[in-house]
Parts: sequence; C-alpha cells; structure tokens
Amino acid sequence: MRGKDFLSVADLSSAEVLQMVCKAKAMKAGSTARPLEGKQFALLFEKPSLRTRVSFEVGIRQLGGQCIYLSKDDVGLGTREPEEDVARVLDRWVDGIIARVYSHRSLEILSEHTSIPVVNALSDLEHPCQAMADMLTIQEHKGSFDGLRVAFVGDGNNVASSLSIACASVGADFVLASPREYRMPAQVLEEAKRRAAVSESAIEWVETPAEAVKDADVVYTDTWVSMGHENEKAERLGVFRDYKVDESLVKGAKSDFVFMHDMPAYRGQEVSEGMIDHPRSVVFDQAENRLHAQKAILAELFS
Repeated sequence: MRGKDFLSVADLSSAEVLQMVCKAKAMKAGSTARPLEGKQFALLFEKPSLRTRVSFEVGIRQLGGQCIYLSKDDVGLGTREPEEDVARVLDRWVDGIIARVYSHRSLEILSEHTSIPVVNALSDLEHPCQAMADMLTIQEHKGSFDGLRVAFVGDGNNVASSLSIACASVGADFVLASPREYRMPAQVLEEAKRRAAVSESAIEWVETPAEAVKDADVVYTDTWVSMGHENEKAERLGVFRDYKVDESLVKGAKSDFVFMHDMPAYRGQEVSEGMIDHPRSVVFDQAENRLHAQKAILAELFS
C-alpha cells in the first residue's frame, strides 16, 4: 500500500487490489488474527451512516481494537476548528482515523498533519471501502474478474469512481451510463484508463442505460442525490429520470447477471420497487462484505 493511508483505491497497486480481495475473503472465512489489539481509533463522521459506522465499529472490535465515534456536531471539522488542529490533536491520542467527510481535501489535510493512518470512509471524490466490498461480492458470485462487464447506471459519483479504478485493476471492463455533465472526474478517469491499459480491460462512457447494460455481468446503480447535493435534488431527479434501473432494463444484461446497489436505495427513483429483492440482487451481500473488506484494509495498514 502506498504511504500510510487508504484514501483512494489508487493507493493500492493493481496487484494489491486483488490481494486485498483475497485478504477480505480470508477474513470472512473466519480469520482469527487480531492485529488491532490495544489500538484506539477515532471515527470522524461529518455525514451520518448505517453501514459504514456499524461495519467499522464491529470490525475494529473483532480485530482487537477500540473506537470512539465523533459526529459533525462533536468536532465541527473546518468550521469550529481547523482540520489541521483536529488532526494534530487526534494524532496524540489515537492510532488511526476513519473519516467520512464532505470534501476529499479534508482527508488530505488530516493525512498531511498526522503520523497515523487515515482511512477514507467516504468523500465527495471516492468511496474506496465500498469498492473493495463490491469487488469481494463480485468475486463471490462470478469467480473470476477477467472479461467481466460491469455497468454502472446513473451519476458518475464517488462510488462509480472507486469502482472504475478497482475494475480496471483486476481486468474487468467498466462502463458508466450517465448524462454527459455527470461523468466521472477527469483525474479518476485518467487513473482508471491507465490501469485498464495494463490489464487489457476497457473503461467506457455511454449516454444510454440500455447500451451500458447490454450483455453486462454486473448492473450497478446508486442514488442520484448524494449527501451534500440535497440542494440539487429537484434538478437531478429531472436529469436522471431516464436512468432508473428496473426489470425491463436488466433484460438486456446476461441471464446470470447480478444487480448491485451500495444503499441506501430510493425505490421509485434510481431503482424500481422490485429490484432490491430481485432474484439476481446481491445488495445485502454487498452490505455484509463492507465488514470483511474494511477489516482487510485495517489489517493491512497495521500488519
């Protein structure tokens, strides 16, 4: 792993992405290693969460560590107190920071002013822990990554960004279907394409969901209105109205496709009422695998 932190999937080499999936699989199989024995962690959350908070708290304790949860109101990161000061104070008390923030720059500032690992539990740019859980889920249901087509329908957001880099690392094709103005950031696309050139996979953008989903092995979607974009809700619901994943759309995928959503899911918006419980849905496997993927990440940082 590059450096002391895990802020992006790109902090792992392409080979390490696959190694981390294997490590997560071992964790899920019942590894009894406790590399966090005696370690203390701060869960610094500007945004609320169900899956991220519970999976990190449970995982840290299972690996022998302890944690304290700090909400937006507890800290006021960058408002009540500068990020630099928060970083320097926590650096004296804890062994690692798990941060769920609005701005990716906040993670970088925390990293620059600490000697301890900082883990990205979600930022506006990436959601790398989710991507690693997704890769574990895909491997469980598909076996090999080689030649798989992963179709992401909707906003080219933080989840899409991390997943594109992870797919490119292991040789899976990734295609995003989104409106032109909602494509992934340029720096993410550049990194994904660089890795895809090595793994001989493809990174694509198309405008129509049907084109993306055609012959797909994995069909993935996410909310159209991420936290921090609530003021754009009315506009986004209009822009994305033709990007709903429903039973009709997925008929274009392979017969043995799997449907993925990182949740929370807004039924009737990005996903139809029945897709979460569709026979090909693996969304609750994804949720479970957050625990195992994050344990693997922490074990790697503190091995």
